[in-house]
This record gives sequence, structure tokens and C-alpha cells, in this order.
Amino acid sequence: MLRVIAQSARIIRLNDEGEDTLKGLVLSGGKGTRLYPLTYTRAKQLIPVANKPILFRVIESIRDAGITEIGVVTGDTAAEIQEAVGNGSRWGVEITYIPQEAPLGLAHAVKIARDFIGDERFVMFLGDNVIQGGISPLIADFANHPEWNSQIVLTRVHRPEQYGVAELTSDGRVARLIEKPQQPPSNLALVGIYMFDQHIFQATEEIQPSFRGELEITDAIQWLIDHGYTVYPHIHKGWWIDTGRPDDMLTANSHVLDELKPHVHGYVDSGSQVDSRVTIERGAQIVNSVVRGPAIIGENTKIINSYIGPFTSIYHDVVVENSEIERSIVLEHSSICNIPTRLQDSLIGRHAQVGISAARPKTIKLHLGDHSRLELI
Repeated sequence: MLRVIAQSARIIRLNDEGEDTLKGLVLSGGKGTRLYPLTYTRAKQLIPVANKPILFRVIESIRDAGITEIGVVTGDTAAEIQEAVGNGSRWGVEITYIPQEAPLGLAHAVKIARDFIGDERFVMFLGDNVIQGGISPLIADFANHPEWNSQIVLTRVHRPEQYGVAELTSDGRVARLIEKPQQPPSNLALVGIYMFDQHIFQATEEIQPSFRGELEITDAIQWLIDHGYTVYPHIHKGWWIDTGRPDDMLTANSHVLDELKPHVHGYVDSGSQVDSRVTIERGAQIVNSVVRGPAIIGENTKIINSYIGPFTSIYHDVVVENSEIERSIVLEHSSICNIPTRLQDSLIGRHAQVGISAARPKTIKLHLGDHSRLELI
């Protein structure tokens, strides 16, 4: 059974020892406009990276850190999110859905989650972020410092003026946060993962909407700092990707594939060449083709007389025939047939058909959705 909470009496949960338990909060609202047209008909958090929806990876990261109660904040795509995630039992967690009537900011999402969180400490994870190594070290760091009121994840970036940036004190605390500064005080950018205790709820009540009309989480954290609460950083040294744009999605896909432990559960005929860094899922067929990893071929997908290059993810029930694809993502129930030029750096949505017609006259016939991008070379 799914639990959906409204704003009512506060909820406080204790473990068997009578101690406050840590909870997870995943933000899965937003329209995903930067990923149009893929997100016209699909929640951005459900687009797969290495053949697994990003939201599933987020839930697994929280579960692997020892957290089993997770609230998921949903927006316009709530029905699709709930259908895909269910009650969380497949991961051994309990999911509570928290509806957000409009995208009113990250701090607003925290504010409406108060009934679910109660007075417990919690981690907030943006549902479209992918991070190397998971969040277990962060959870352990925060748990070992009960005197900390908040901990934020930072990573070093090359162009800090494009991010929210943190300035630290001499003893390592966060002194202030600056959104896209012209003269950055550091190269430490905010990652979409945050740890809080109950004082964050007072902050969300005190701050005012920004010029965007949203309650900004950076303003709420700055309120904590200004009112004497301790905010410490966790410096993440691996890669981190916000998958909000197509190029970011391809980069995240490449990173995850590069670390994926391969296996072959499908069929590979004697005329095919499949290297050791390729995952072939159940029911997939590789016929007279070359597949070079890291790559993943989804369930019941057929690769016939084709070449699949490194950093390519092909989802379930796809047909690729007489074609070449490299560093791309192909979603389910699509077909790519008889393409004379290699497809590269491409995102191909569900039920798409890419092919060449033998009919004359030779013309290019297109059916493209809003915000589509086509490059003919």
C-alpha cells in the first residue's frame, strides 16, 4: 500500500532503542524542461542511466546508507513516479509520497515534508543527480557529529561562477553561500545532497521567496548560519552529475557504464564479437554484430548486423539492424535500421523509429516533437 501524507499533525518515529531515526527525502518534482522532448511524456527522474532509472539509483544509494524510510516529493508526474517506484518493497524500504502542488523551490519541498520527517535528522537527495560512490560516507560523517545542524556536499569545479559556491571558515565550517558569484571566494560548488536536523524547518518558515518566486534551499542554509547553527561541508572527491541536460545525461551514462560490473545473460552468436566490458541482459540477442564496452544491451533487445560502440546504453525491447551507434542512449521499444552513418552522442526516446526508406524520390522525412534537435552531417 502506498502512503501519501497531507499537512497534518507532526509525526515522530523512534527506533527500538528509543532513538531518533534518520530518514531520506528525495525530490522528484520539476518539469524537466531542459530535457525536452524526452520529458514531455516521462518524468525526468525515470530516464535510465546505464539501463536503470536515475531515481532508482538514488533510492538504492539511500538504502545502501542504512536508511529505510524515504519520502518522495512529487509534482506533475506523481502518478508515473508512484507507478514506477511503488511502495519501495523491491529495495527493502518504505516509501511515503509527499505531493507538491507547484515547483515552489527546494526549501518549500523541505517545508511540506515536515509531517513525514518529524524531529528526526534526514538526508535530502535531488532525484535527478548521480554521484560516484554513493552517500554512505556522508551519512556516517553526519551521524558521528550529532552537534552538527547541517552538512552539505561540495565538490571542486572548474567554473565556480556557474554554480552556488560555499565560502568556508578557518575551522572548516560553512561561512556563507553565494549563488553564481562573479568573483567566487572558492571553487567549492554545491552538490544536490544535503543533511539537516529539525532546525531547517524554522529556516523554511522564516525565509522569503526569491525573485523566481521560490523558497531557495541556499537561503534556508544561510539562515541557519546567520542564526548560529553549525553547517559543515563534506568535500566529495569523485564525479557528480546533475542530469538536467542531454549532454549531462550522456556524461552520467558514460561514468556509470565505466564502473558497471558486466555480465552476459543473453544470446551471442558465433559470428559476433562482444568484449569483456559489455552487459547483455536476459532475452537480448546479438547476431553477427560487434559490441564494444563499456556498454549495456537491455532485455529482449536485438542487435543484428550492427556495431555498438563504447558508452552506449540500449534499453529493453529495442531493434538495431544494419546500423552503428556509439556513446548514446536508446530508450525502450525503439528501432534503428539501415542507417548508413554512425549515430553518436544521441538520445533516442521511447517508441522512436529511425531508418532509411528505399522509396524514391530520395528525401528526408521528419516527425519531430517540440524542442527536438536534429543534426545532419
